[in-house]
Amino acid sequence: MKKVVADTTKCLGNGLCVMTAPRVFTQNEDDGLVQVIRPVPEAGDWEAVERAVNSCPSGTLCIVETDA
Repeated sequence: MKKVVADTTKCLGNGLCVMTAPRVFTQNEDDGLVQVIRPVPEAGDWEAVERAVNSCPSGTLCIVETDA
């Protein structure tokens, strides 16, 4: 199973991921850092998630394979 994860220590808070895949990402209201609200996106969201991951300027986002 694929899953989306974010390393918030790298996040710049520019919000590109939220604009690209708003059903999967949001920004923390206090510090503007990314939050993954749907770690296992629905099938129709994966294309947008991949665009968000590939366009993240700080390398905050990644897609990982999990056993469960």
